[in-house]
Amino acid sequence: MANPIIAAIASFIIPGIGQIYAGDVKRGIMFIIIVIIFHVIGHFTTGIHHIISIVVTLIYRMFIAYDAYKVAQ
Repeated sequence: MANPIIAAIASFIIPGIGQIYAGDVKRGIMFIIIVIIFHVIGHFTTGIHHIISIVVTLIYRMFIAYDAYKVAQ
């Protein structure tokens, strides 16, 4: 059984890794792909859209960390 705290911290640092650590590989890969898409979109935006992209990505990363915690329980 995976440690939920380690899974959450790992997923916050590298989104999806906590899910993979907890044994849900498909979910982890899905989260990795979605975060990559967010980063690509953020790279091509400017001004307020860039700030919104950063905020959305940060909120999503917190959700991924919480999800990793729940998966590891």
